[in-house]
Amino acid sequence: MTLATTPDIIYPDSDGQPMADNTKQFNWIVLLKENLECLFANDPHVFVGGDLLWYPVEGQPEIRIAPDVLVALGRPKGDRGSYRQWQEDNVAPQVVFEILSPGNTLREMTKKLHFYERYGVEEYYIYDPDRHELTGLERIADKLELIDNIEAWTSPRLGIRFDWTPETLKVYYPDGKPFLSTVELAKQAEAAQMSVIVERERAELEKQRADQAEAENLRLLELLRKAGIEP
Repeated sequence: MTLATTPDIIYPDSDGQPMADNTKQFNWIVLLKENLECLFANDPHVFVGGDLLWYPVEGQPEIRIAPDVLVALGRPKGDRGSYRQWQEDNVAPQVVFEILSPGNTLREMTKKLHFYERYGVEEYYIYDPDRHELTGLERIADKLELIDNIEAWTSPRLGIRFDWTPETLKVYYPDGKPFLSTVELAKQAEAAQMSVIVERERAELEKQRADQAEAENLRLLELLRKAGIEP
């Protein structure tokens, strides 16, 4: 007699969908993901993911979603093929971001809202870079409710501030520094490195001048002694 075995449940690491539909959407996803990584770089218990499938229910791989960016506070950093909530102390990502593209539909976004509301997201931000529209929702009791004053909103969970005007959207770190693109971050690092090099060269030059002045003083003192003159 052969015993029946239960096949292993497969949780795919990809839904077959592209990360972004265009460069504008992709750049915003990267901007948010990389700067949030920088924000929590020194906290080993904050996980930031981009375009990562989230499975909230064990045994039901069909229940899944891939936020453009997710933040799970209280979860360790590290590589993951997907975010399987039952393997993460049942901690749901508290904050998610979606960057819209022309391919997004109202039906799709409504399903995402219901998913995030049902499975415990506390803050949900949606940005449409083509229409320059920012929408934010926060959890009140068991519902995600619209944030009325999103124009100068600070995330309760992340501490980042959104500065939305009719012309542009800026996101700021808790200390007031703006989120920067990868290129801008590289230029900033390069400028900081050059500043260190310049300061090091200036200090070395000052030391050389001081050494030369000391050597000259010693030479003059020696000449005075040889002439029988006490300084």
